[in-house]
Amino acid sequence: MNEVIQLIHQHRSIRKFTNTPLTGEQIEAIVDAAQMAPSSAHMQPFSIIGVTDRELRKKIALHSENPWIDECGYFFIFCADFHRMMQAAGPDYQDKMSRNLNYSYFYQTSVLSAALALQNANLAAQSMGLGAVIIGGINSALPELDEWLDLPDFVIPLVGLAVGVPDEFPEQKPRLPRSAVFFENQYDRDLKAQVEAYDREIEEYYGARTNNKQKASWSGKFISMLDRDLPLGGYTEYVKSKGFDLK
Repeated sequence: MNEVIQLIHQHRSIRKFTNTPLTGEQIEAIVDAAQMAPSSAHMQPFSIIGVTDRELRKKIALHSENPWIDECGYFFIFCADFHRMMQAAGPDYQDKMSRNLNYSYFYQTSVLSAALALQNANLAAQSMGLGAVIIGGINSALPELDEWLDLPDFVIPLVGLAVGVPDEFPEQKPRLPRSAVFFENQYDRDLKAQVEAYDREIEEYYGARTNNKQKASWSGKFISMLDRDLPLGGYTEYVKSKGFDLK
């Protein structure tokens, strides 16, 4: 197993940091690594916003219920972004382009590109001995977050990355068995036994870990989530308001 694979296998989400800001060199190295991620047709339809304003970080942390946003050494927000492309085209092309950007293909491509850049950034931080946690919960701060970041049309904040010097080393969550994730030639529809075995493993993990012990299984948590009336319609309307009337 080479060093890169070893690094990947050591991944843990870090939510407790020392009071140490990142250096400029560390920030640049993380952003440069993010930009080296592949993207379809080299569109690069993402942007990264570093949040250095302490009051803004406090507001995002409070509204999203993620206190480590305010406590980490540096906070990045990864966005889907077609604004650059629209600006480059000029007004003669923008109407047709905006109609084409309504196809879900482009939104999906921007989300995937941002996700690849995010993982590059996460690994870069980890390789420097830093800790990080990916925070999808920043969406709980919408629509205010959009205003605070002064985002134009066709730019949507997707996920945050809190990075800093780790002040904890939590237990590593077990992953689904390979047989439930990796198939050859065709999908295996009969996954009940693998999921049940994994649920038992996760129950043991939650019951034995040092912090935040709980009684829960993997499937139970997400069945419970998806069996509720979720207040997510507002997010769909927000995406439409930013120019992506998906079809």
